[in-house]
Amino acid sequence: MLPVSSPPNYSGTDSNPQPEASEASNPYQYRHGDSIRNSSSHRSISSIQSKNSSSHSVKEVSFIENKSVRYGSRGAASGGLSTSYKEISDDDARLVYVNDPARTNETFAFTGNSIRTAKYSVLTFLPRNLFEQFHRVAYIYFLVIAILNQIPQLAVFGREASILPLAFVLLVTAVKDAYEDYRRHRSDRIENNRLAWVFSNGKFGQKKWKDICVGEVIKVSVNDTLPCDMVLLSTSDASGVAYVQTTNLDGESNLKTRYAKQDTQMKVLEEEKLRGLIKCEKPNRNIYGFQANMDIDGRRISLGPSNIVLRGCELRNTDWAIGVVVYAGRETKAMLNNSGAPSKRSNLETKMNKEIVFLSVFLVLLCSVVSICHGVWLRRHDDELNLMQFYRKKDYSEAEVEDYEYYGWGLEIFFAFLMSVIVFQVMIPISLYISMELVRLGQVYFMIRDDRMMDASSNSRLQCRALNINEDLGQVKYVFSDKTGTLTENKMEFQCASVAGLDFNNGVAVTEDDFVGCSAQADGTVLKPKMTVKVDSELLSLSRKKDTDEGRLVHDFFLALAACNTIVPLTVETSDPSVKLIEYQGESPDEQALVYAAATYGFMLVERTSGHIVIDIQGERQSFSVLGLHEFDSDRKRMSVIIGCPDTSVKLFVKGADTTMFNVVDKSSISEMIQATKSHLQSYSSRGLRTLVIGMRQLTSSEFKSWQSSYETANNALMGRASLLRKIANNVENHLDILGASGIEDKLQQGVPEAIESLRTAGIKVWVLTGDKQETAISIGYSSKLLTSSMTRIVINNNSMESCRKSLEDALRQCERLQGLRDRVVQLALIIDGTSLVYILDTELEEQLFELARKCNVVLCCRVAPLQKAGIVALIKNRTNDLTLAIGDGANDVSMIQRADVGIGISGQEGRQAVMASDFAIGQFRFLVPLLLVHGHWNYQRMSYMILYNFYRNAILVLVLFWYVLYTAFTLTTAITDWSTVLYSVIYTALPTIVVGVLDKDLSRRTLLKYPQLYRAGHRDESYNGRLFWLTILDTLWQSIAAYFIPLLAYWGTDVDASSIGDLWTLAVVVTVNIHLAMDVIRWYWITHAAIWGSIVATFVCVMIIDAIPVLPGYWAFFHMAGTKLFWACLFGIVVGALAPRFVVKMFVQHCRANDIQVAREAEKFEGLRGSYSVDAEMEMNPIVDHHHPPRRS
Repeated sequence: MLPVSSPPNYSGTDSNPQPEASEASNPYQYRHGDSIRNSSSHRSISSIQSKNSSSHSVKEVSFIENKSVRYGSRGAASGGLSTSYKEISDDDARLVYVNDPARTNETFAFTGNSIRTAKYSVLTFLPRNLFEQFHRVAYIYFLVIAILNQIPQLAVFGREASILPLAFVLLVTAVKDAYEDYRRHRSDRIENNRLAWVFSNGKFGQKKWKDICVGEVIKVSVNDTLPCDMVLLSTSDASGVAYVQTTNLDGESNLKTRYAKQDTQMKVLEEEKLRGLIKCEKPNRNIYGFQANMDIDGRRISLGPSNIVLRGCELRNTDWAIGVVVYAGRETKAMLNNSGAPSKRSNLETKMNKEIVFLSVFLVLLCSVVSICHGVWLRRHDDELNLMQFYRKKDYSEAEVEDYEYYGWGLEIFFAFLMSVIVFQVMIPISLYISMELVRLGQVYFMIRDDRMMDASSNSRLQCRALNINEDLGQVKYVFSDKTGTLTENKMEFQCASVAGLDFNNGVAVTEDDFVGCSAQADGTVLKPKMTVKVDSELLSLSRKKDTDEGRLVHDFFLALAACNTIVPLTVETSDPSVKLIEYQGESPDEQALVYAAATYGFMLVERTSGHIVIDIQGERQSFSVLGLHEFDSDRKRMSVIIGCPDTSVKLFVKGADTTMFNVVDKSSISEMIQATKSHLQSYSSRGLRTLVIGMRQLTSSEFKSWQSSYETANNALMGRASLLRKIANNVENHLDILGASGIEDKLQQGVPEAIESLRTAGIKVWVLTGDKQETAISIGYSSKLLTSSMTRIVINNNSMESCRKSLEDALRQCERLQGLRDRVVQLALIIDGTSLVYILDTELEEQLFELARKCNVVLCCRVAPLQKAGIVALIKNRTNDLTLAIGDGANDVSMIQRADVGIGISGQEGRQAVMASDFAIGQFRFLVPLLLVHGHWNYQRMSYMILYNFYRNAILVLVLFWYVLYTAFTLTTAITDWSTVLYSVIYTALPTIVVGVLDKDLSRRTLLKYPQLYRAGHRDESYNGRLFWLTILDTLWQSIAAYFIPLLAYWGTDVDASSIGDLWTLAVVVTVNIHLAMDVIRWYWITHAAIWGSIVATFVCVMIIDAIPVLPGYWAFFHMAGTKLFWACLFGIVVGALAPRFVVKMFVQHCRANDIQVAREAEKFEGLRGSYSVDAEMEMNPIVDHHHPPRRS
C-alpha cells in the first residue's frame, strides 16, 4: 500500500483544485469542485492577523439562508466515476511492451523523442511567414495597391517604388521572426542531443535524447532531468520511493514523491529479463492524471499519477531511478502543454481599427470625387481629346489611324478611381503597425529596467510576456485579485492552537537557549529544525506530561501534526559539523508550518519512506509504520493517515476543514470541548488565521483488517479507483475524537494597504476573489484597507437558486434606499460566497448580480473555485466597456488571468503557472501601482498621441496630392516624386514619432504617484477619442490647405515646373509635421532633438540626392528652387500659417479649459521654479465623479 503524493489542503481556505492545463481540449475534464490528483498548486491558504471583525463599527445587511451552507461548487459533491479512472478500451489505449521497443514501435504509431518548438524550417519559412503576416488586413490592402500599380493602365508610381513600403515592413517582421525561430532551433538542438542511459543488450549505455523510443528502459541519476514520460520500475530506495522536482514543468520548487510498484521494484534488470505490457491512456495534456495498468509475471496491477514521472522533472534525493518510456517527444505531457497565453488585442488598437474604417471611407470619398470630376472633365472636353496630350483618342503615327491610350468614358472613370486609390494609398498608414511594435518594444525595455519594480527578496524584475497591450495598463477600471500569495506572502507561520478545548495563543519566539528543547540526537549529531515557531510555555509543559488526560491529548495532537502529511525531511549541513538542520520539503507551505510547529514542541519528523516514518518525540526516537494514507480531495476536504505505533496499536489521524471535520465527530465526544474548539476557530478566523481541525481514533484489529482488505482492493482496482478510495476513506474517517485545532498566519505583503488605497483613489475598483473562509477574507479586507469601518456590508450566502434570487432582489432594494440618502454618501461592500455563485453564474440571475456589484465600492468573493473566478471576470467584461485586470500567483488563478483583458502573474511561493499564463509578471502586489499609475499612464498617453499623429502626418500628404489633382485636370499625375512618397513614411517622418512614443512623459513619476486620480484620464479616454480624431482631421485639412495653396499662389503665373514645386511641397509638409510634433513634446532628450531635427535635415539631403540623379524626373529641380528667396519665404510661411491656429487653440485650452493633466503639468513647472514641493494648496483637480458606463451586452 503506497501513499499517494497529493498535497493536502484541508482548510476552509482556498481548497479549490487547480484547473487543467488546457480545459478546452483536455478529455480528462474536471468539474469545478472535483479534485485534481497530485496537484502542485493546492493552495496553502493564508490570512493575516487583524482586529476581530466584531470590533469594527460596521453596518451589515445579511442575506443568508437558514440552512447549512455547502461550500465549493456544484460539482464538488457529484458522484460517479471520474473519466480518468474508467476502464481503458482497446481503441483508446496505448500498448507499451516493457523493454521491447521494437515490438512497441512495430507499427510506427508512436513519435520519437525528438522535440521541435521552432515554427519554421528553411523550406517553410517564406510561405508560412508571409501567410501569417498577411493575416493583417492592412497588408492585403497594400499588396492589392502594389499589384494594381503594376498594370500599365493604372501605373502611377514606379513599379519598384510602389512595392518598397510593403516589402520593407514584411522584411523587418520576417527578420524578427527568423531570429526568434533561430533561437528556438538552437534550443531544440541542444535539448535533443543531450545524453541518457538506456538499457540495451543487457546493460545500460548512453544514447541521445532524440533517439529514445517508447518501450525502452532508461536510468536517471540524482539531479538529472528526465528526457521523457516514464513509468517508474525501481529506485535506489528499497521501498520504491523517488523524489522529483517539477520546476521545469510547473514552476514548483518543492519535492514531490513518486513510487515504483513493488512487483517491479525487486527486479534486477541486469540479472532478470524484465518483460511486461503496459496498457495506458493515449497522450493528453492532463499533467495531474494518469491511468494505466501493467501485466507482469501473470499479474495485472493498476498505475496512477504517483507512478509516472514526466519529462522535464528533475530527480532529487534519490540516487537513481529506472523507468519505462510511455510517452516520448511531442506526445509527452510537457510538450502537449507547451503553449503560451492566449493572444490579446489592446483596447486602443481596437478603437484605432474603427478610425481606420473612417479613413477608408474618407479615402473612397476622395477617390470618388476625383473619378467623378474626371468623368465630367472628359465630357466637357470630348471634342479636344483626339489630339490632346494624355488623351489622344487617335494614333496618327501610322498610315492606318487607330485608337490610342483611351478606353472610353466609363473605363476611364473606373481607371481614374483605381489610380486615385494608388496615389492616396498612404491615407491608411502601413508604417503605423510597425511603429507601434517598435514603440511597445521600447516601452517594455524601460519598464523592465525600472528598479522601483524590482523585488529584492527574489531578485526578480518585471516580465513582459505580451507586447501588444502595454497601453491597456493605462485604462484599467477593475482589478480582480487573488488573496493568498498575492495580497499575502504565502509564508505560513504557526501562531496558536486549541487543544483539549483550551486556547494556547501566548506564544513567544524561541531563543538560542530554548533551542535545546526542540533538538534531537542522532549518531552524535545534533538535529535542529531549520525554522522554529512561537512557543506557548503552558502548551509546551503539557506536551511533556503524558500521565494526564490533557497531556495525552496534546501528545496525540502534535503526533498528528508530525505524521499526517507528505512532508519530506532533508538534512542541511552547518558550519558546525556536530550540528545539522532539518529542512522540511513539501508541496504546500501550510503543511511545512505544521511540521515545523511539531518539531519546535519536541515532535521532530526525522525520516520518511513509503513504509515508515521516524519521529523524535522529546529525545526518544520512535518508528511508526505507515499503513495507508488517504489523500485530500475536494469532496471530503480532509486527509488521513493510518499508522502502526511502537506499542502495536493502530491509530487513524485526520486533519481537515472545520466544515467537514465536525460532521465526522464521535457523537459521544465531550460537547463542551467541541463547542470551545468551535469558538476558538471563530476567533482565529476573525484574526485572519488559517484554521485546521485535528482528529483521531484508534482502530481495532478487526476494523483495521477490514479497512486493509478494502483499501488493497480499491488501490488495485482497474475501474473507479478514485471513487472507491474516496468511499473507503469516508467509511474509516468517522467517530473521531477531536484533538484540537491550529491557527496559521500569512502576513500581508509589504505595501498592500497603501497600494489598494492608491488604486481606489485612481478610480480602480478592486475585487478580491479567494477560496478562503468568509471570516478570514473579511479580516484580510480590513487589514488591507479594502474594507473600511464606514462601509455597509451586504452578505449573500445561499444554497439554492430561489434563495439567491430573493437575496439579490433584497440587496438591490437596500442599495437603492441607501444610495438615495441625501445627507451622506454610503459606501457599499458586497460579500458573496462560491455556493451562491453556483446558482447565479451562467443563469438569469447574472444580470442582477452585475447590477448589484456595479453599485458597490468593493466586492469580496469567498470560497470560489478557479472557474468561478473566471466567471466573475466575464461578468464585468461582457457587460461593460471597462478594462479588467486579474492578478494572482497560483495555478487556480490561471483561468481568471487568461479571461481578463490584462493578466498579471506574481512570482510567488506557488510556482510559475500564473506567470506562464500572464501578460505581465511582477514580484509583489505593490508593484501594481507604478505599473498602472506610472507606466500604464505613460504608455496610454504616448500610444494615443502616436496613433493620432500618424493619421495626421499621412493625411496631410494625401490632401496635398488631392489638391494638386484638382488643378491638373484630374489626371492623377503627382508633383511629388515617387521616391519621396515612399521615403515619407520611412525616413522623413518615421523616427521622431517612435522616439517620442518611447521617451516622452507628460508628467513625472512623483506627480503620478502623489495624485493617483490623474489615472482617471485614461478612464475618460482623454487622450484618444472620436472628438480628438475629428479635430485632428480638421487640423490636417487646414494644414494641407496652407501647405498647398501658399506655394500655388506664390508661384502662380510663373514657369516653375511640377518637380520644382513638388520639392517645395515635400519639404514644407515634412518640416510642418516635425515642428507640429515638437510643439507637443513635453520632455526633451538629446535623442529627441536628434530624431526631430535630424529627420528634417535627412529630408533635405534625400531630396537633393534624388534631384541629383539624372535618370530620375526633376533633375536638379531643388537646386534651382533653393537658390531663390521666394522658396525659403514660402517654406517659412507654410510652417507659420499651418501651425499658428493650432498654437493659438493649444494656448487657449491650456490656460482656460485645462484638464487634470495640464493642471498637474503646470504645478510641476511651478515646483521647478520654486525649488520645493509646496504647491498642494494651489493645485486643484477637476471634480472626480465615478461614472458608470452603459452596459455592453455580450
